[in-house]
Parts: sequence; structure tokens; C-alpha cells
Amino acid sequence: MSVRLYIGNLPKEEIDRQELQAVFADEGDAVTTKLIKDRKTGKCRGFGFLTVNNDDQADQIIEKYNGQLFKDTAIKLEKALPRTKGDESEEQSAPKIASPSSSSPTPSPNKEGSRREKGSKKPRRGSGGGSRESTSNTDSDAIRPDPRWASELEKLKQMLAAQATN
Repeated sequence: MSVRLYIGNLPKEEIDRQELQAVFADEGDAVTTKLIKDRKTGKCRGFGFLTVNNDDQADQIIEKYNGQLFKDTAIKLEKALPRTKGDESEEQSAPKIASPSSSSPTPSPNKEGSRREKGSKKPRRGSGGGSRESTSNTDSDAIRPDPRWASELEKLKQMLAAQATN
């Protein structure tokens, strides 16, 4: 079974797939790369993917190449989270990264909240002085924490609740 690795911190310039593939040439034909580019400019968006044969090979490649310099920047390698049915194509969506310290599943994106109608406007954060309007948020509109840190956030909430009762 193949495993996808996220390659991050790539330079945001014109790079072709062969240049990125050359970095992993020592691994042979068992690995394939995919570079994510901006459709309009053709420049790299700063990340890509590497497909390897199995988990053992993935761990070895992460250990060997994580932090290696590619065009004067240290690349970052991590296991990529599997794509879910509701996701858009990877060229349009932000990359999803598996965190080694997290075992919680990633919530699927809310289709209703992900796209707004043309005329609707969202208030900007930190826009100068002035008072903020108080709006009632429903569960679907609430800001959800990053799933990689959700367990730590929950621990902090429990600690604060315990301090408040003392």
C-alpha cells in the first residue's frame, strides 16, 4: 500500500517536478513526486507530495530528508492525512498534515460554511478601533480549534475550570 508524504517549505518560485524528483533520486523509482503549482502564475505554492511504497520506507525517507536543503531552504517532510470525500482537489485546498502527536480525526469541512454567497461579507478581525457587534454564533459558524491541538486545548480548559472553582 502506498503512503503519501507532505513536502513543505518549498521555495515559491518556478520549480519543475524533475528538480524535486532529483532530491529523492537515491530512493530509486519507488518514489514519485507531485509539485503543487499556482494555476495562474505556474509558480510553486510552497508544497508538494511524495508517494512511497510503505510505512517503513516513509519513516526512513522522513528521517533522511527532513530538514535537507533544497534551493537554500530546508524542506519539511510529514505523513499526509488521507483525503476525505468532501474535500476539493489538492491544488485548490490547503494541505492536510498528519501530526505524530495527534490521534484525533480531522473534522470534515462544513460545505455550508465553506462558501459564501457573492454579496455576503464577513467582518474583519482587528480592523482599527470601534466597537464590535455582538452576533450569535450557531454551532456550524463557531470557530473550531486546529484538530492537532484540540486535546491540549481541552486540557487547558479543564485546568482553568478547576482553578476557577478553587
